[in-house]
Amino acid sequence: MSSLAKTEVLTQAGRVERQRPFRWGLLFQYLGLTLLTLLWLLPVFAAFITSFRTMDDITTHGFWSLPTKLILDNFIKAWTSARVSKYLVNSFIITLPSLLGMLFLSSMAAYALARYKFRGNLLLYFMFVAGTMLPFQILLLPVFRLTNTLGLYDTHGSLILIHTAFQLGFCTFVLRNFMRTVPGDIIDAARVDGCSEFRIYWQMILPLSLPSLAALGTLEFTWVFNDYLWAIILLRSDTLRPVTAGLATLRGQYNTDWPVITAGALLATIPTLLVFVFLQRYFIQGLTLGSSK
Repeated sequence: MSSLAKTEVLTQAGRVERQRPFRWGLLFQYLGLTLLTLLWLLPVFAAFITSFRTMDDITTHGFWSLPTKLILDNFIKAWTSARVSKYLVNSFIITLPSLLGMLFLSSMAAYALARYKFRGNLLLYFMFVAGTMLPFQILLLPVFRLTNTLGLYDTHGSLILIHTAFQLGFCTFVLRNFMRTVPGDIIDAARVDGCSEFRIYWQMILPLSLPSLAALGTLEFTWVFNDYLWAIILLRSDTLRPVTAGLATLRGQYNTDWPVITAGALLATIPTLLVFVFLQRYFIQGLTLGSSK
């Protein structure tokens, strides 16, 4: 295309753009979304500023006042004196085995429910779905007595087993629906070639289910890592507590160092942010599965 033709095309595009009426509704929509975003980020911004202030500054000038001096000692105190480093290790000890257990068991259950035809298949699937609708608060006392009877109370194993069991329903529900979209001809061809069922599951179904597994892994890591209720119910020793329950112990009855607690809370958010950053591509793929069909 010659330069003269390009200039004419650009001129016509500019005329069409000038003739397009101004949309006030779109402007108000963007302004409203910007306002809601800033309102949602306000507590995060307040926590970030508070973590760099001193408790004397907050007590003297108020929480919403501008800080007179910014310091980094709160993060050092939170990491050492407040034992956030130890609490974070406990959180990983609880979260990683729970995550691996629930993904492994739920993927096997989902494969069986999605690819096998047997009597009671749908009933068993509905049982998994019904488990996700059961409020876990009503099971606090039975679970507490069960772990106490089995000798698992005040151990990391109790939290690992409880998180794995309670998240199996949701994980199986998501993975089963995805595995049903895998073409059956691939599985039939593998069976004809002599592949065992476990090899089909391990070398074919799991690689094809990677986007859904990554999306589930991101969600489940965040939920288990940020759990607070089960931690205070099933753990008594301070040395075993995860970071959520550990930070709660820093609040005293008469005196609370809010900048140190806020700094510890910000440090506790770093692992979940890193997980989402590294798995963001797979997470978005998992959320949009089937949207183009």
